[in-house]
Amino acid sequence: MKKKVRPPEDKGKWLTTYSDTITLLMCFFVLLYSISSVDAAKWEIVVKSFNPDAAATSQIVTDQTETAGDNDVEGSTSPAIVDEFDELYYSLKKEVELQQLEADVEIIKGDGFTFITFRNNIFFNGDSYILRENGKIILDSLARIVKGSSKTIGEIQILGHTSQARPNETNDVKFDRFLASNRATEVLTYIQMKDVIEPSKLVASSYGQFRPVSPFDTTENRAKNRRVEIVITKNDAVTRALDEYYEEVYS
Repeated sequence: MKKKVRPPEDKGKWLTTYSDTITLLMCFFVLLYSISSVDAAKWEIVVKSFNPDAAATSQIVTDQTETAGDNDVEGSTSPAIVDEFDELYYSLKKEVELQQLEADVEIIKGDGFTFITFRNNIFFNGDSYILRENGKIILDSLARIVKGSSKTIGEIQILGHTSQARPNETNDVKFDRFLASNRATEVLTYIQMKDVIEPSKLVASSYGQFRPVSPFDTTENRAKNRRVEIVITKNDAVTRALDEYYEEVYS
């Protein structure tokens, strides 16, 4: 009977191939790291630009120090090209979260604009246009963030609104208009005195009770109409009417 010949034992040659592959991959990633750098904050902006509603952003960057590489990777998209105007939006969102103002401040990012709604009594007491101290703190934060992106900003519009005091009775015309106008102007002048943007880019408008975003039927709904809105538009943005912003922001 012919004796079967056993195949030669595997002496682990596959491990050599595997280790060589791992070594090559490691060298490849070290090479990529050596010729490029990523700023963590800007990486977060890039990720959020694709998914603005994400609750958290995964971080792949642990080194917060930005260093310039000697070469550019062909075909890559560098976070360094993220527009400062987008950074403005995300910085404002983060500030609102830090101050726990989500219930009173809403920030919407649109095509070439950032729309901010400050609700109810965050800036002013009832029937008053004197800025509250808490309102000044908020505007200080806004001014600081605006300063960092001022070159990309075309205009900042401050819009003053009031609410109808009684469901079936309009406000006194003169008082209503002056109150809305004075509130918008008060916010504008506070920002202007911070010297963070050219005064020519600051505009105040008042609408009184006549651009409501909610009915006047209940106390809660009337409170939603007492607000100050700030529209920050980009340098090259197309000019829009207020109704166009509202269709995107409040619809």
